[in-house]
Amino acid sequence: MTPFERNGPRGCELPVLITPSLTGESLLDALARLRDQIEAHLLVVGGVLLRGFSVPTVDAFREFAAGFGHPLLSYEFGSTPRSEVGGGVYTSTEYPAHQHIPLHNEQAYTREWPMKIWFHCVTAAPSGGATPIADSRAILRRMPAPIRSRFESGLVYVRNYGDLDLPWQKVFNTDSRAAVEAFCLRSDIRWEWTIEGGLRTRQLVQGLAAHPRSGERVWFNQAHLFHASNLQAEVRESLEELYGVENLPRNVVYADGTSIPDGVLEEIRAVLAEETVSFAWQQGDVLMLDNMLVAHAREPYQGPRKVVVAMAEPHNNLSGF
Repeated sequence: MTPFERNGPRGCELPVLITPSLTGESLLDALARLRDQIEAHLLVVGGVLLRGFSVPTVDAFREFAAGFGHPLLSYEFGSTPRSEVGGGVYTSTEYPAHQHIPLHNEQAYTREWPMKIWFHCVTAAPSGGATPIADSRAILRRMPAPIRSRFESGLVYVRNYGDLDLPWQKVFNTDSRAAVEAFCLRSDIRWEWTIEGGLRTRQLVQGLAAHPRSGERVWFNQAHLFHASNLQAEVRESLEELYGVENLPRNVVYADGTSIPDGVLEEIRAVLAEETVSFAWQQGDVLMLDNMLVAHAREPYQGPRKVVVAMAEPHNNLSGF
């Protein structure tokens, strides 16, 4: 009996399920014998669920993630609120429990992102709270050709930091304007300080991308999250009336600056929904994803839930796309 459910019509291949050879086997103890197997599965399928292993502490999870040979990354230029647990391990996105977080590849709205991402279920919610996933290659294959063609040229993400979004101090992990400007220069981000003391950034990034190891093309962006159509209709109308489109907390346009029609985003969201695979968390689970090959989400939940996250192996696209 498979624990996974696919919204679409095809049989489930994602994620690969790995269980212990002995009851109570420590995940850390299993790392040496499983590392190569996990890496191979990641490159082919994109995701591995390690279930039934002993993961007694967050420190043990941290050591497991670090055991793949890359320092764990800090959460810089983030788009959602989260807190550091320690040593490169963070809480999952701290949105209210009733909110659905759509599918996305971590930091696909930038030109630099982690290749690997781990999720560890410390406490499974009694109701809901799954972390659905989807194959970014399959998403690209199913995406209508006209959309693929427009996204091939890239996208421009616009962010206004402050009262309506995360403050720039939290996003850039600094109170120094000079440090922010230095980061933007390194990352090819255009910035401007507003009269009110806020910050607006614009960055041209990829809509599609090629995996650095396999060369496979993937759907790799967060247009459906940043686009104004992601707001509730009444909220969007109110914000546009009060602040204007240019001052929305987030938005995304085509590379040439033209608006992306709402209908395009509706088609994109439909494809994402069709490719979604979902499973219920069990306490102690560790889900490891190739961040380019597999997108992730979060379902609403009730009751206590604690999932922590680690990221590693930075990859950048600063030279262009």
